[in-house]
Amino acid sequence: MNNSRWYSFGYTHVGKLRKINQDAFADLSDKQLWVVADGMGGHKSGELASKAIIDSMTALQPVKHIGATVRAVYRELLKVNADLLQMAADDSIGEVIGSTVVILLARKRHCVYLWSGDSRIYLFRNGRLRQLTRDHNNESMLQDNGFTAAEIKAYPFAQTLTHAIGAERNLYFSAQIQEVIPGDTFLLCSDGLNKEVPDQEIENILQTEALAQVVNRLIELALQRGARDNVTVLLARAPEDKPDKDA
Repeated sequence: MNNSRWYSFGYTHVGKLRKINQDAFADLSDKQLWVVADGMGGHKSGELASKAIIDSMTALQPVKHIGATVRAVYRELLKVNADLLQMAADDSIGEVIGSTVVILLARKRHCVYLWSGDSRIYLFRNGRLRQLTRDHNNESMLQDNGFTAAEIKAYPFAQTLTHAIGAERNLYFSAQIQEVIPGDTFLLCSDGLNKEVPDQEIENILQTEALAQVVNRLIELALQRGARDNVTVLLARAPEDKPDKDA
């Protein structure tokens, strides 16, 4: 797959209630690299955290082999994590300066997606949408421990994050590899989208609209429903032709 033949489109909106947009994204299709970060922290702290992640990924120079590039991503996130921890330690308020992140890195017939926190990546293939990531929050832990949906809904801290960049001294993120077939569409988003728009609606819109229109429609829906958080949507579609053989 030729780098220039991936098609991508993204947009971020402050939402209806927040005064500052702490979301940020990078659409780096020339590098086959896409990133969404959702900052957390009072005032402008979350904005600084998400921007630090985006700046580090924008400066990253991918290499030929995907494994080496993933290691470079890890090294950059380690630096950002350390910097955010130091910023928080220097801040007299003593609050966390952190951000979730989800990253998609594509090479030929495969991609790797990495995440920390509850920003998500979905795969839309053959008309069906599937969530690839698993949220790093208390809800996921409660599900793993056998709690019912009703019990989880009643738990007031279900959405509290268990991992994020800048939130803990030991950097934690998950990573998976995914085979790419022609026409695959990957959707990266902050939780401001899935708080307002269920997966089934996202799938329906992806089935009927062009890529840029999908992004605009999803943002519009989130706004219509109150957009309690910042909302970011980034789509990346693999080329329709057959992929080259792996180098």
